[in-house]
Amino acid sequence: MFAGSCVFCGLLAGEGPAEWLVREDRAAALLPLPETRLAPGHTLVISNAHAVGVQDASLADLHATMSLVRRVSRSMATTMGALGVNVLNASGPGSDQSVPHLHFHVVPRWRGDALDTWPTERSTHNPAPDWLRDLRAELD
Repeated sequence: MFAGSCVFCGLLAGEGPAEWLVREDRAAALLPLPETRLAPGHTLVISNAHAVGVQDASLADLHATMSLVRRVSRSMATTMGALGVNVLNASGPGSDQSVPHLHFHVVPRWRGDALDTWPTERSTHNPAPDWLRDLRAELD
């Protein structure tokens, strides 16, 4: 961990108050600050190891973090009656990531809850003409 300037690393190191739901070997779940919660039960699932996002997290840390996202999601259904969840993530510069540490927002949802977490705008970025070919080649 590197507590330095990373708020999540600091919380994991015991620097500052946090309302932890569960702490495991590679991942942890906590409640965001009350004024930032999108819904009752809104939970942050974070990697215990510092990584900015999905691009630089180790596969083991990413797996553990997503496994905890799944557990939290299932618990929201059984304990809160949530019919579904939105799992939100921003990774890396240019993604509107608020804390540069791998984390997922797990937001419980109910019919008619009036929350809209789906993007309503579209990107205006124009990629290079061969972006699709290049992406496929990189993934092979």
